[in-house]
Amino acid sequence: MKNRFKLVSIATVAALALVGCSSTDSSSEGSTTAESSAAASAEGVITIEDNHGTQEISTPIEGVAATDNRAFELLDRWGVELDAAPIQLIPFTVENYKNNTDIADMGTHNEPDLEALTAAQPSLIINGQRFAQYYDDIAALNPDATLVELDPRDGEPLDQELIRQAETLGEIFGEEEDAAQIVADFNDALERAKTAYAAISDKSVMAVNVSGGNIGYIAPSVGRTFGPIFDLVGLTPALEVENASSDHEGDDINVEAIADSNPDIILVLDRDGGTSTRNEADYVPAEQIISDNETLANVKAITDGSVYYAPADTYTNENIITYTEILNGMADLFEQAAQQ
Repeated sequence: MKNRFKLVSIATVAALALVGCSSTDSSSEGSTTAESSAAASAEGVITIEDNHGTQEISTPIEGVAATDNRAFELLDRWGVELDAAPIQLIPFTVENYKNNTDIADMGTHNEPDLEALTAAQPSLIINGQRFAQYYDDIAALNPDATLVELDPRDGEPLDQELIRQAETLGEIFGEEEDAAQIVADFNDALERAKTAYAAISDKSVMAVNVSGGNIGYIAPSVGRTFGPIFDLVGLTPALEVENASSDHEGDDINVEAIADSNPDIILVLDRDGGTSTRNEADYVPAEQIISDNETLANVKAITDGSVYYAPADTYTNENIITYTEILNGMADLFEQAAQQ
């Protein structure tokens, strides 16, 4: 019996050993798979979708260049160092980039220096807005760089496009949490503006652009900066013009036509205030041009003080943070108008 028990015990141990080996092999295989996944992750490839399809970005990112005006404030907020950028197009409020002589200057969209970009050898280029027209040239001159473009796409709601850009850039630079907060702040501002205007929806709204001392008309839906806000907030236009454009100086209609429409509320974009023109001796702020215009003196929005001026840097800083500020500013004005 003792020998039988001993044989059984040996067999049992052997069986357990086999099970143990099998378990070890399986565990080892799983461990190898996990290590492979970790290794792949360690190689650092971030896959995102942009206006041109799927883009793969290797990390750590070895050098960043940016041309998209909407991106500068976000990148600066996240401490991203730039190797190249069109310095003159950087909003004056983004001082870390504007005054950084270590950033290679790419000129402007009118006179671009794409060679300066190539010489900087960035591994990632955030392209867009005024430089979107040079996408193919930039891609050809920088074949080893990943080119990402997140301009608002035609036919897509502006709010969702601004959110898409913030979230995607947040993913690229590991700032998903802050990007989520930026989006939440924007959504809150949009809802606040919609709610505030709903209480005064009988009041008509006009948007204008001041450039070179001239007052231009910004059309609902298609006009610069404020155009899409008419749709997002549900504003009632004081005037609608056929074949209106998205021209950066607004549509050329006479001030009398603006006055005749007698808007209850006027929204103002100071184009020159967002460019280098603001530093010239003969620059006159939009607020002064509007208030000094005799033709507009008796317009209801003027007499009631219902005029909103977008932040001075808006023309070169039309990102989600700028729109959040604009929407909150409009909400302040609407809430004030509701009390009049």
